[in-house]
Amino acid sequence: MHLRNALSASLLTLACLLTPCATLAAWAAFGLADTSRYVGAMAPLATDPAVRDAVADAVGDEAVRKLAPEPGTPADAALAPFVRDAVRSFTRTDAFRTAWDAGNRAVHDAVLHALRDDTTPRGPVTVDLARVTTQVKQRLAADRMPYAHRIPITHTEVAVVPAEEVAGLRRGYHLLDAAALWLPPAAVVLAVTGIAVATRRRRALTATGLGTALGGALLLLAIPLGRRLTLADLPAHPHRPAAAAVYDALTDSLRTASWLLLALGLTVALCSWLTGRRGIRPEPPSTASAASAVSAASDGRPRQPPATLSRP
Repeated sequence: MHLRNALSASLLTLACLLTPCATLAAWAAFGLADTSRYVGAMAPLATDPAVRDAVADAVGDEAVRKLAPEPGTPADAALAPFVRDAVRSFTRTDAFRTAWDAGNRAVHDAVLHALRDDTTPRGPVTVDLARVTTQVKQRLAADRMPYAHRIPITHTEVAVVPAEEVAGLRRGYHLLDAAALWLPPAAVVLAVTGIAVATRRRRALTATGLGTALGGALLLLAIPLGRRLTLADLPAHPHRPAAAAVYDALTDSLRTASWLLLALGLTVALCSWLTGRRGIRPEPPSTASAASAVSAASDGRPRQPPATLSRP
């Protein structure tokens, strides 16, 4: 019996430890690695003021760098405010939202292809901006923007991941993909086996529910901690609010999964505990004891046990 209880406790502990890890791996592999879900999570940020300002500054600086004759010249100083204002105005249009979605989809497709395909030549992960420009041009033409049809479509390769980081990211992706495939069923099998082995299965089920809820609570605590660590590298960066908005958008589904894990664990533990309480029934007194108690109560005298006759 002691051996079974020890084995059950070990299996349930391991299952509860694997549950938050499995949730995290599944979120990364099936949430972040899915292009449609990624683009859907990033789409609302096109209307976020911090993100629009960050995009306007980045695009405006690049445009000024290419248009100005020499950086730091009077022409550069005079041109920069007009270009940035024009870009900020563009970020408030439907065409920008189209460009935002197209850009995120193009970047995600390029990075995902580089991580999944081991035969990809060594080098940086690049994105061709022609796809983004084409969709923006079509959107502007549909809005009857003057001269929209004259916007040139040029194939411009932009590096999004440095060459020295591709190999490490690829190994991490393959490890994460394997973890997302095997950890969830492993946690379920360990939990079921631990409950089946236990001598008191209802108590084991209650412990499993509490452990699952604890795993969900730990994930909920880890999300803001990861946010703080992520933003720690940008203590005084002007685009820190934009980075925070991106982090919150990407971890929103993980936050939902953590709450579901917490609720599921507490529900299982509570139902198991209540079922166990209902199964406990007080034992009724025996007939002889009940008759003796009634008789004693009626005459007011305590009943003495019958004397034992001694054999001569």
